[in-house]
Amino acid sequence: MNYKTIAQDTLNIEAQTLLNAATLIDDVFDKCVELILECKGKLIVTGVGKSGLIGAKIAATFASTGTPSFFLHPTEALHGDLGMIGKDDVVIGISYSGESEELSSILPHIKRFNTPLIGMTKNRNSTLGQFSDIVIEVVVEKEACPINTVPTSSTTLTLALGDALAVCLMRARDFKQSDFASFHPGGALGKKLFIKVSNLMQTKNLPIITKDTKLKEAILTISEGRLGTALIVDENDKLIGLLSDGDVRRALLSENFSLEDNALMYATLDPMSCENENMLASDALVLIEEKKIQLLVVTDENKKIKGVLHIHTLIEKGIS
Repeated sequence: MNYKTIAQDTLNIEAQTLLNAATLIDDVFDKCVELILECKGKLIVTGVGKSGLIGAKIAATFASTGTPSFFLHPTEALHGDLGMIGKDDVVIGISYSGESEELSSILPHIKRFNTPLIGMTKNRNSTLGQFSDIVIEVVVEKEACPINTVPTSSTTLTLALGDALAVCLMRARDFKQSDFASFHPGGALGKKLFIKVSNLMQTKNLPIITKDTKLKEAILTISEGRLGTALIVDENDKLIGLLSDGDVRRALLSENFSLEDNALMYATLDPMSCENENMLASDALVLIEEKKIQLLVVTDENKKIKGVLHIHTLIEKGIS
């Protein structure tokens, strides 16, 4: 059996279903978008079986793109959760046949609340279609399965129509990347747009030495600090140099090397630093990579040390 061909046929059938549906989009979509935009409450999505699973994803997409939304299972609604539907809400009911028993059971109660109902179904004359204020028709020539029964093309189209609604609402609300990130603070985009240097920099137990510190003492500080670096300050506690473990290794090659030497002799003077602790961590990473350094020292305007940010910390926190 050629499974590759079967897979290709499945995708082609579902893709053609979406292309056909695109040609059928009409003013009904405008009415749906306007109704949702005028909604002062929440957008509630409901359905059972495969339609319910698709509905849950649609609700999640709405919620993450600026339209307050949640999924309500019809069975739970019949046992008390109808109270979750308010007079200022809008409901989207999903049923390909339009005759799902569980969904049909709650439709009269939704209308009793005078809550606007958008139906997504293949049959506008079905129970769901008749109760709906607006019907988005889910037109499918055939399911992608060999027995033309298992929800495949129909669920794919329903999901895509939900996405289309969400995208329309995003455009209408001028929903930006920063808005999306605010709903996903733990995601990669949220980290990139919201986590600052101040959130990640180390401020305690910093490996600081004075300009008169001997090299042997500096090496001990580097080891204890676990940053691979010692920060050197002057008599006014201003940053004047950095001594890295790499600097120490290079110092060993000096003919006149001595552990009694002043650490400042082998340090990098006037090192790269940053006065803006509110800089985005992602921007700090770019700076670290551009300057080919591992440690960014954060100071105040007088060059007094406030903290340090190590490249390893950025990587561990998923900053990119």
